Amino acid sequence: MADGRAGADAAAAGAAVALVQRGAGRGTGPGELVALAQQVQQADEFIRANACNRLTVIAEQIRYLQEQARKVLDEANRDADLHHVDCNIVKKPGNIYYLYRRESGQRYFSILSPKEWGTSCPHEFLGAYKLQHDMSWTSSENIEKRDAEISILDKLLSQQAVLPQFTEPNFQGLTK
Repeated sequence: MADGRAGADAAAAGAAVALVQRGAGRGTGPGELVALAQQVQQADEFIRANACNRLTVIAEQIRYLQEQARKVLDEANRDADLHHVDCNIVKKPGNIYYLYRRESGQRYFSILSPKEWGTSCPHEFLGAYKLQHDMSWTSSENIEKRDAEISILDKLLSQQAVLPQFTEPNFQGLTK
């Protein structure tokens, strides 16, 4: 950063010298030349600040995208792990499956919930998961939220809602 600042200062000084040399023969007073040099230096500082601000926004977007990529990979690993859990039935999308662990450490899916087992539940209950139609898994605490999201998307698709083409930014209709 120090080299960049030194380069910007040298460029501003060079611009000031060029202004003085160009204006010297035109009857421009020394005060006006100093003001012009200050204006050039101020413009350089504003341009640098603007570029830094824009790069900061891009850096924040990169961090956000990296976090989203981490979440996608974590979910993919969890989904793959759950698909490898023992299950003696054919799993069908849309159904909820209950994950248990035997004393041996082996995990398995069952269609029986801990409530259905009652006091005779044979193994440790680890959680409930809904198998989605895209073959991903949704944990029990997120099923209601995920179903609501899918319902909204289904409604949008069934209405075949199409946003009109615009060549300029338009947020009308996106906030209602």
